[in-house]
Amino acid sequence: MSTNFWAEASTEPKRKFRYLLYFAGMPQFIAKTVSKPSFSVGTSTHNFLQHQFHFPGRVSWNDVQMTLVDPIQPDSTASLMSILTESGYVLPPNIAAANGAGLKTISKEGMVSSLDNHVTIDMIGAGGAEDVIESWRLNNPLITSVNFDTLDYGVDDLLNIQITVKYDWATLNDPSSTTLGPSSGANNLWKAAAGGTGGTPIFDN
Repeated sequence: MSTNFWAEASTEPKRKFRYLLYFAGMPQFIAKTVSKPSFSVGTSTHNFLQHQFHFPGRVSWNDVQMTLVDPIQPDSTASLMSILTESGYVLPPNIAAANGAGLKTISKEGMVSSLDNHVTIDMIGAGGAEDVIESWRLNNPLITSVNFDTLDYGVDDLLNIQITVKYDWATLNDPSSTTLGPSSGANNLWKAAAGGTGGTPIFDN
């Protein structure tokens, strides 16, 4: 006989607000929303007489959307601009830099490296950061769009930043990772943009 889950105190559903986002050394407390990875499967169609038959094709991973709050410290806007620079983007006034440094262009290697090679989304339980119940790893992430929000005299809302991330594939609970959660934090551009101070240690990778 099945037991209704609401009658069992030990049964705990996954909750939308219990997650941690590991993104280029970003302090987790500025994350507001993030979409989980999703995929689409293409199909090929074969017609025969009055019939139509479908066959699976390529798997494509859909973009992940995230919204961050933009605090003064650490400055999310400055951090994202640092990621763009680390990816190889050069502003037009800097093209004439010495030794040809201004002639470089943005690259996949530069972008992926600036994001610490992957982005991780951990869904956690009531036990906190060590209680990981689901971990998604976005491999070879690329930022494809950033929206720094709109200023408005008529509201007192917080400024949000909307980011779109494309990636080659996602893995769920990857056993090859030394940890299911944080990245190495080797390229913490949020700290760099904040002058090396970063956020509160509890939120650092």
